[in-house]
Amino acid sequence: MSSGITLSAGVRQNLLSLQDTADMMATTQSRLATGKKVNSALDNPTNFFTSQSLNNRASDLSSLLDSMSNGMKTLEAADNGLTSMTNTLESMQSTLRQARQDKSFEKTSFTVDVGDTPAGTETLSLSDGAIGSTAVDIALTEATGTFTGSGFSALDFDSAADDSYAGTLDFDVSLDGATAQSVAITASDADTLSLTLDGGSAVTFDVADVEAVTADELADAVNALFDAESVDITASTDGGELVLTADTASSSDVASVAVSNVAETLAGASDSGLAGGAESLTNVEAKTVDTLVSEINANSSLDDKVRASNDNGSLRIENQSTNDLTVTGANATSGTIDGGSGTDTIDGNEVRSDLATQFNDLRDQLDKLSDDSSFNGINLLQGDLLTMTFNETSTSTLDIQSENGETLNSSYLGLSTIDADALDSDTNIDELINTVKSALGTIRSQASTFGSNLSMVENREDFTKNMINTLETGADDLVLADTNEEAANMLALQTRQQLSSTALSLASQADQAVLRLF
Repeated sequence: MSSGITLSAGVRQNLLSLQDTADMMATTQSRLATGKKVNSALDNPTNFFTSQSLNNRASDLSSLLDSMSNGMKTLEAADNGLTSMTNTLESMQSTLRQARQDKSFEKTSFTVDVGDTPAGTETLSLSDGAIGSTAVDIALTEATGTFTGSGFSALDFDSAADDSYAGTLDFDVSLDGATAQSVAITASDADTLSLTLDGGSAVTFDVADVEAVTADELADAVNALFDAESVDITASTDGGELVLTADTASSSDVASVAVSNVAETLAGASDSGLAGGAESLTNVEAKTVDTLVSEINANSSLDDKVRASNDNGSLRIENQSTNDLTVTGANATSGTIDGGSGTDTIDGNEVRSDLATQFNDLRDQLDKLSDDSSFNGINLLQGDLLTMTFNETSTSTLDIQSENGETLNSSYLGLSTIDADALDSDTNIDELINTVKSALGTIRSQASTFGSNLSMVENREDFTKNMINTLETGADDLVLADTNEEAANMLALQTRQQLSSTALSLASQADQAVLRLF
């Protein structure tokens, strides 16, 4: 509404100028106070809303930085666990190598005395230790295997009594438990015997009369065959009976000459005596210490379990186990091996036993380290899934997890609790070392994978920080005022305001000139 006051044109013009200057000063003061040239959509809708959109995105990305930071801490926790597990596995490897190098096996030396007339049944029996409950027997004597016939009666090979000489004598013979060989004896004429071994070439032997072959003639004929075929058995007679004797002595537990499958088609009362014969041992003697050492060390059942040596004429037995070795056939009081029922004990290797305990303790620590490597409720070593989100629309993510979601513990790595006897054999220790080596490779590979994941997350964190800075800078460029420019504007407006006030005063003075007429 008009005030009803009439102003001159000059005053009105100067008043309008002052009002415009005041408005611009108010705007400039607002910009200087807020630091923004666009404070609302009314100032510049395009810049205002664009800036707001950029700031919103920057805010969304900023909120993701916290989850990225937590994700990196989770990866760092997993890496800490893997590093400690690697150190533990290296300690386990060192423990096994120490066991591999340790040779402090317990040893005991025994004198060997089976008496002046051993029976051939004296035995040294080794059990427990690395051998187990099934004992390994070593005969303490050697002897000559012998077979003695019974009931010999002159042999008549003319079984049909028609001078056809159709009679036969067949039997199998084996030496020291070896494969039996078949002997076949026939008559080729009135005074000639024909002998074959396993169906081979015939060996002939002359006798006085094939219808009345004596035990001595039969022994000579068999010797002719055995000599021709290199059979280490000698035939003889004793008390009118055929005797088969091994040419060389063997260990008493195997020494034998065995006759089986005797078949006779002879005339009259003929009888080789072989069917009713019996085995026996002759020339029974104690084995030398060197012989016992060789047999013990050559026995595959004792390989890497027991070792023997000659200790100045005594038999030294070394228990290559962490468990006690039982020696049966030994007198613990006198320290003598006599083949009797007495027993003695050789202690196990305590160093390797203690190292087995240490190995198991370290193995347990592997599982505890795996269990304790969590951060904020997520444990990557237990197969937990960590999903990292890198943008505000969740279209850029990274899933972090152990291979196939497996729990990284001793079971997954193939490391089980071991008994002390697992370190008895160097071969077993080598296998364990290889298993630990493989476990180390698995852990290092997983550590490398998590390390790569951590690098990616750190890279995305740096990218996100830079992106937030870019967005915020871009948003500020759209709405922030240039304070230097606005300060200059304010100074100019203040000057203009002063000039406008002066001009208004001059215009007012012109209007007051009429007063001089009164």
